[in-house]
Amino acid sequence: MKLINKKTLLDMIPLSEKAIYNMEKRGDFPKRIALTSRNVAWDLDEVTGWVESRKTSGVQAKRPGKAKDIPSVSPCPPA
Repeated sequence: MKLINKKTLLDMIPLSEKAIYNMEKRGDFPKRIALTSRNVAWDLDEVTGWVESRKTSGVQAKRPGKAKDIPSVSPCPPA
């Protein structure tokens, strides 16, 4: 197993730290490994697998804060 640090991860994945953190919390991104109380790393094979799965899935990423399934409302007819 090869581990990568945050700088290497951010060089590989063009997302913000916050976006990656949110994806981790949802289970949509490989979990970080705490090496010390102030140092974390990711498994390179897991991150590479995640990238490959994104390439082949064709699934759009979830947008944080986007409303879910709000029914469309037609405008009121003129009175």
